Amino acid sequence: MPRESLAQLIAASQAGKPLPVDQWHPAHCGHSDMRIAADGTWFHAGTPIGRRELVILFSRILRREPDGRHVLVTPVEKLDIDVEDAPFIAVEALTEGEGPQRRLAFRLNTDAIVPCGPDHALDVRTAADGTPRPYLHVRGGLMALINRPVFYQLADLALAEAADPPGLWSDGAFFPFMPAADAA
Repeated sequence: MPRESLAQLIAASQAGKPLPVDQWHPAHCGHSDMRIAADGTWFHAGTPIGRRELVILFSRILRREPDGRHVLVTPVEKLDIDVEDAPFIAVEALTEGEGPQRRLAFRLNTDAIVPCGPDHALDVRTAADGTPRPYLHVRGGLMALINRPVFYQLADLALAEAADPPGLWSDGAFFPFMPAADAA
C-alpha cells in the first residue's frame, strides 16, 4: 500500500474538526484532579488514564489560558489541569522535500498530525542543564515536546543540509535549532 502524502495525513487529522474551545467562556468550576506528566501520561486522581479514547477526547478540550494555566473547557464548565511540561509529545516526524522546499509534520501522542510552519513553529529552548528542549506549537499556546528520537532524526536532516545556523525549513519558514540568545 503506498504511503499517504503529508498533505493527505494533515487533512485526515484535521477532518475531526477542532472544537472551538477558544470561544467557550464558562465560569471557572475548580480543579479537575487531573494532570499530564512530563512523559505525556494523563492521570486522574493519581491513576493513569488507561483508555486512549478518553485521553484523545480530553486533549481536544484542552486550552491554555492567557495567564499560562491549562484548563479543560466545555461550553458549560472550565476545570484546571496540571501540566508538568508540555501537554503533548511529538512521537514521529514526517518530512517531504529538502531545504527551503521541505515540509514537516509531526504525529502527536494523541495521533493528531500537526504541520510545522509559520502557524505551528518549531521552538528549540535550552534546558537548565544546557541541553536542547525542542517544542512544537500545536494550537492556542499549547505545545508538544518533541521526543528525543524524533529530535535526533531532525538533527540528522539538519546536519545533512549544513544550514548555518543549524536548523530546518518547513512550509517556507526556517527554524534554527539554537535559541536566538544562543545563536550569537
